[in-house]
Amino acid sequence: MTAAPFSAYEKELEQQIGSLSDQLNYSLPEALNTLDLTQYDRIVLAGMGSSDYALIPIERELVARGFAVWRIDAGRLLDMPELVTKQTLLWVTSQSGMSGEIVAMLENIRTAKTLIGVTNDAQSLLAKRANILVELKSGEESTVSAKSYLNTLVASFRTLYALTGQDETPLVTRVSAVLPEVAEIIKNRAPVQALTDRLFTHAKPRVALIGMGADAATALTGALIVKEASKISAEGFVGGEFRHGPMETSGEGMLALLFGDGSDITLQTLACDLADNGTEVITVGPVVYSGSQQLPTPGESPLIRLLCAMLWVQHLTVTLARGNGMVPGEFLYGKKITVKI
Repeated sequence: MTAAPFSAYEKELEQQIGSLSDQLNYSLPEALNTLDLTQYDRIVLAGMGSSDYALIPIERELVARGFAVWRIDAGRLLDMPELVTKQTLLWVTSQSGMSGEIVAMLENIRTAKTLIGVTNDAQSLLAKRANILVELKSGEESTVSAKSYLNTLVASFRTLYALTGQDETPLVTRVSAVLPEVAEIIKNRAPVQALTDRLFTHAKPRVALIGMGADAATALTGALIVKEASKISAEGFVGGEFRHGPMETSGEGMLALLFGDGSDITLQTLACDLADNGTEVITVGPVVYSGSQQLPTPGESPLIRLLCAMLWVQHLTVTLARGNGMVPGEFLYGKKITVKI
């Protein structure tokens, strides 16, 4: 059998080391270091899809520091514009800087005291409207988000460090040091191919991605890109919410990926119960949950764990797409920039 041609999406997956290096070598705007977060009555984090989910770890860190924080997708923010006051720090992330909800938000919500824009396009509307522009430096991307999502995670953590007065040097050094390990995961699709091969032996294959804490970002983004890149239905959940209804869809034919640092009881007990009912359970992280199989990641920091976990999910999008008879990452009904709202 002739091997399927290498898709544009797969080429972009292999370019991620270079894109991450470009982000790590990029100097953040000095203006970030001068902002006093106590001068704002609230911080609103906004984006759409993976740009929204990438801000989950940032939301958690800011809340832990005692700030009033709302993370809300840009579409919902359009429905509740009063959330942004004249004393708001509005942090908007959009890989294109031109998606429909982002453009509408920028045109209709202009009350924020300070707008931080995080985007890959320095010529976009978001970049032009921002008081402070943070560039993703992920390069051109024509298919489902890959390089831009990883770079969004790194840029978001670096921006958080600047805003909270933390020295980013140890963070940047750790991420730079793990790039060889990242490259090895990118090359290692075989374990994920085996999972997909088993999944497609079932009449009704299903995929669930479940994450705790900061790792909820991987579960929600992962489900989004699995659907987008492979046209296979997948759902993302935050921790215990899986038990409240979705548990009834588990069992034979479900592949459940659990994302976390291994310390929480919620995913430990869930792994046991899912395995008992015939679900194939996979831990994506540094510590195995309750005897499940493992796709390992380093565990020394949340950011590194999030980066490496997403690489395994990206492999899954490719193997599922191929198994589903699709070109990985190819759009059937949409396009790279979603302009309609």
